[in-house]
Amino acid sequence: MSVSTQGASSLRVLMTADAVGGVWQYALDVAEGLRAYGVETTLAVLGPAPTDDQIRRAEAASIDLITTDLPLDWTADRPQEVEEAGRAIARLSARIKPDIVHLNSPALAASGHHDCPVVAVCHSCVVTWWEAVHGGSLPDEFVWRADLVRKGYHVADRLLAPTAAFANATARTYNLAVAPTVVPNGRRAMPAGECLPRDVFAFTAGRLWDDGKNFAVIDRAAEHLSLPFLAAGPLKGPNGAKIEAHHAVSLGRLSDDEIARYLSSQPIFVSAAKYEPFGLAVLEAAQAGCALVLSDIPTFRELWDGEAAFVVPDDDQALAQVLDRLASDESTRRQLGEAAKKRAASYSVEAMSAGILEAYRSLLPSRPELISPEGAAA
Repeated sequence: MSVSTQGASSLRVLMTADAVGGVWQYALDVAEGLRAYGVETTLAVLGPAPTDDQIRRAEAASIDLITTDLPLDWTADRPQEVEEAGRAIARLSARIKPDIVHLNSPALAASGHHDCPVVAVCHSCVVTWWEAVHGGSLPDEFVWRADLVRKGYHVADRLLAPTAAFANATARTYNLAVAPTVVPNGRRAMPAGECLPRDVFAFTAGRLWDDGKNFAVIDRAAEHLSLPFLAAGPLKGPNGAKIEAHHAVSLGRLSDDEIARYLSSQPIFVSAAKYEPFGLAVLEAAQAGCALVLSDIPTFRELWDGEAAFVVPDDDQALAQVLDRLASDESTRRQLGEAAKKRAASYSVEAMSAGILEAYRSLLPSRPELISPEGAAA
């Protein structure tokens, strides 16, 4: 399927994405942000097909969308599946002839040859995820995935990462001579939805089935709270992982507009993640002026230090105590929400797009006029 983009462009980019998690929002925001510089993006979606509301979002943004039916590297059963997916993306690249290939799954670079520069974004990886969530030796099914990611990192012409903490962890884990360039993620603020009338509540959103999100701690904390805890997101993942909600109220998967309605009430937003290279859901909550309660991990400290309350990731009782204190202290909630909103303004789509654009320009030194902001505005 294809969603047509109107108008001519000075630079063509083929970008991969999936419709499962934050990479989807990232890809759409990048494509929209880069259009201001005359960049036309074709989005190749791997893994499960986008939902109807996701397709409508792409259509509204006039983004070319191709559903590939190719497997994601972290859901594939065999390395050959990922290698074939990489070759399929290379064939697509040869057909549409982009100026840049932007891989949001770096493992795809391991087997696919492209006739143009490749930018790979380090959104996450199984090795750093396993280290943060479980520790110890990698299981066998992760070893070959890590090998493909390593090959992809070394093949790509430029690596990007959303935080310095994750860039450094990536360089250490994969023995990279140079750490990925840091380009913080941005998120276009969601339009405020109709505010849901309710007393103060706690709220979280994301892939609840992912052990890295640490929803089990949130669910345990909810048992001890005097306020309701609502959780948006699927409890079962495409890789078969699943979790149950015993005390938090599971809302299931919500669209962006539905999440905006909850955030418009400015709940206390919680992420107890053990592993989060950036955290777009946290940014969305901060943009809405929500007070943030976050796990004390390096990436969250880098992004939100001084503007959020922090708790040890596995301490459900401490989490419950912080939430109850904030629930009874409207002044502190408001102060934290205002501080988070102010910090969130620095993580804009415009800043992200400019950083990515600079990475593209560094790989096309003979054609700066095609993608310079001045040229796009002329």
